[in-house]
Amino acid sequence: MTALSDDVERDDRPAFSTIDPRRWITLGIMSATVIIISLDTTVLNVAIPTILRDFHTTLPSLQWVITGYALTFASLLIIGGRLGDVFGHRRIFVIGACLFGTGSLIAALSQSVPQLVIGEALIEGVGAAFMMPSSLAILSRSFVGHERAVAFGLWGAVGGASAAFGPVVGGFLTSNYSWRWSFGINVIIVPFAVIGAMVFTPRLRSAGVRERLDIAGAVLIAAGMALLVFGLSEGEAYGWLTPKRDIVLGGHDLWPASRPVSIVAVAFVVAVGILYAFYRTSRRKERDNAQPLFEFSQLRNKAFRYGLITVAALSLGQLSLAFVLPVFLQEGRHLSAAENGLWQLPSGLCFLIGAQISSRLARRVPLVVVVRVGVLMTIAGFAYLALVISSSLQFWTLFPTYIMYGIGFGLAIPQITNIVLTDVAPEKTGAASGANNTAKQMGISLGVAVIGALLTSRMIASALDRVHDATGLSSGVRTSASALLRTNGVSFVPPPKASPAEVATLRRIFVDSLATGAKWPLVFSCITGLISFAVSFLIPKIDSESSGASIDDEVRLAASH
Repeated sequence: MTALSDDVERDDRPAFSTIDPRRWITLGIMSATVIIISLDTTVLNVAIPTILRDFHTTLPSLQWVITGYALTFASLLIIGGRLGDVFGHRRIFVIGACLFGTGSLIAALSQSVPQLVIGEALIEGVGAAFMMPSSLAILSRSFVGHERAVAFGLWGAVGGASAAFGPVVGGFLTSNYSWRWSFGINVIIVPFAVIGAMVFTPRLRSAGVRERLDIAGAVLIAAGMALLVFGLSEGEAYGWLTPKRDIVLGGHDLWPASRPVSIVAVAFVVAVGILYAFYRTSRRKERDNAQPLFEFSQLRNKAFRYGLITVAALSLGQLSLAFVLPVFLQEGRHLSAAENGLWQLPSGLCFLIGAQISSRLARRVPLVVVVRVGVLMTIAGFAYLALVISSSLQFWTLFPTYIMYGIGFGLAIPQITNIVLTDVAPEKTGAASGANNTAKQMGISLGVAVIGALLTSRMIASALDRVHDATGLSSGVRTSASALLRTNGVSFVPPPKASPAEVATLRRIFVDSLATGAKWPLVFSCITGLISFAVSFLIPKIDSESSGASIDDEVRLAASH
């Protein structure tokens, strides 16, 4: 065993139990960092068309920026959390923030797609994977009782609202300044977060010796998760079993479409093998007391086990609204990116309101009851939108969806995170936080793949039927339109040879079919919500007063910084 670092050294003074008076400043710092992590991808999505023109590149090449960030982030979450357990969460948080700021600077100054990939997908992804679980672990150990519910409520509210505000911020910066400021704002915020963490965030000391880091386990989980997330994210694009198109990276054809099987299928098979090896080696090391990266015995804790399943199930449909509605509003209603963001702004505001209600309800009822109420409201929001979405959709028609969806998620997400970490030992909070975020990312990745496939396939099927039955279309236009629908999907544009009357007919068919296709992902989200609601009944009831109470006596504050 190695000696302890200064972040986790043994405290030989008499044990005492206290609450850090700077904990609310710590909450502000952790919330500021989750803002930039949550904003990052949503801000970038709005800027993609401008970046395409500036770099004279193609959409498949630029998609590697977003895909690469998701791969890096999801692959390293458990590793980042475990590093915090071993070396101290404040230290890993600061390292992650510095990496995130460095990556943002490289991305802001980039002159090519490879530079953007290095800055955003690689370096920022690593930084985010270090920051996110450490911020959760720091909050978990800084707050107890009902204050813990308030802290998680605010942390979750800021993250959820930031993701909703991302399109508005991205549209404003891209339209009025430059897409580079989407990364530049991170460069400005990160130094304040680092200084704040060093000055105000305490070194939480735990008695005992520092454990070794499971390097072999880290390699296995990183490789397995990267392949799994790649398969879930890119299955629709490259084909789940049969290749749809070539995979090109840096001008090199990595996997031609002429291959008999898709690279996605290969990635799934290899990922399952690697992750199974990770499970077996981790269980063996746990039996031998050899300090594995993640202790699967923690899953015996019902709150932890069923909390993770609830998070994953809820995350499956989480982005249905954020994915389907922008496509419908921009392609069907012809809203600009900025207008699209403004239409969805109430969702973020309602999320903030829901999180505040969540914190107050948690003082009076068990946490799992708060989660169930939130899940039911979310299901109602998806179901309502599935009923009303049409070619004549108006902003005020959408408003009830924003209220139910935003407040529902604001109630559920922060407190399910609280439940997952409630009975986790202090020295394991980093890895547990990483597992919580990993479950969420896995749910989101699979959910986006299913949602995208449902939206596209059902829209095309509906449109083809309508084109076939439409009167006033010549046979040539009907054939061309059908081919374009199959090829372009939600990006359909009427064929050039169509007359103005035929263009109007095809546009009406497209919008009506897009509305029909959008109903299917929303129904899918209702189903996943019902699954998470059912699983929540397996979670033991936990009062906010007991939340985190088991770790209260473990909190040790350094005499100085």
